[in-house]
Amino acid sequence: MAENLKIIDNLWILKTNEGYKIGLTNEAQEDLGNITFATMPKVGQTLKKGDSLIEVEAEKAVSEFSSPMGGTIVAINEAAEQDPSVLDDADQTKAWIAILSDVEEAK
Repeated sequence: MAENLKIIDNLWILKTNEGYKIGLTNEAQEDLGNITFATMPKVGQTLKKGDSLIEVEAEKAVSEFSSPMGGTIVAINEAAEQDPSVLDDADQTKAWIAILSDVEEAK
């Protein structure tokens, strides 16, 4: 899986059948500490590259992560919405935030 993972600004991106899955890297998790609250994006929301994707509150910092690409949110990690500590998972593929479709292909 790692060979298909692209890292941009402490977020990883993985192209899947549903669209582009975006999540927090282990490095971002370490920088933040234990995540206690997350403002998740909404399904159906359209983002431009650079728009706010997620805001997280953690023991070390409150951070906002910008969307690394433009597109439409087709799914969010509902487990993380219910329990933000899911975003701390050592298996960073479980620390996904959202899936974007209709992505403006870059590079």
